[in-house]
Amino acid sequence: MSGKVYLVGGGPGDPELLTRKAARVLAEADVVLHDALVSREVLALANARARMIDVGKRSGRKLLTQEEINSLLVASAGSHAVVVRLKGGDPMLFAHGAEEIDALRDAGIDYEVVPGITAGFAAAAAAGISLTDRRVASQVLFTTIQRGTENRSIQWAGISSTTTLVIYMPGTDYGEVARQLRDAGWPEDTPCAIVSRVGSVEERIRESVLAHLGDELPLPAPSLMIVGRVVRRHAEEIADEFGPRPGAWAPADAVKVI
Repeated sequence: MSGKVYLVGGGPGDPELLTRKAARVLAEADVVLHDALVSREVLALANARARMIDVGKRSGRKLLTQEEINSLLVASAGSHAVVVRLKGGDPMLFAHGAEEIDALRDAGIDYEVVPGITAGFAAAAAAGISLTDRRVASQVLFTTIQRGTENRSIQWAGISSTTTLVIYMPGTDYGEVARQLRDAGWPEDTPCAIVSRVGSVEERIRESVLAHLGDELPLPAPSLMIVGRVVRRHAEEIADEFGPRPGAWAPADAVKVI
């Protein structure tokens, strides 16, 4: 018997943000291998008879190595018709999707990717930030902060002031993030938004600027940062430059932790 493996994006946590296909596949699953960040509400949509296997991280410690997860996917497909590899966000963005696909291809296992809403888009939606507002941003970069590597500055090469950065896994040392951005030439008044536990009842959003980022107390993980001119656009500035748009943005002094 050779089953099919679905790499499913579980989105930011709200089950109503799942695609219809993701919900259907979960309901049909014989085995679900899920990450730790997948919400309980999304897990509750799985087939009640499915074998649920937690393969996520706990306090930075992996329960299984990636190689062990790959082997488990292949073995599960050998004895079950529908195997779901359930990931938070989207399975193809910072989620080891390519490695799992390679393992399935090498084993001759049929697979399909079911996209999900990645945390970057969910965070932008929650904060009311258009990542590519054409008036101030021409491109967006999804990245992570590299620590302890000699080549960490390469990721910022060629980035212009019209780029919006979406930084996944910024950690708790916001000062290190600020230092890398400052070293790359980003100005001290660059607006930043920190979004924590997006899509959950514990969601929090905080605005700052690069100069003060190192003084901010860390918000609970998982979190990400949005950096760039799109983060803080005063309604008055937009009106001056592009005509009246009432209510488009709140003044900076009205921004507070949610």
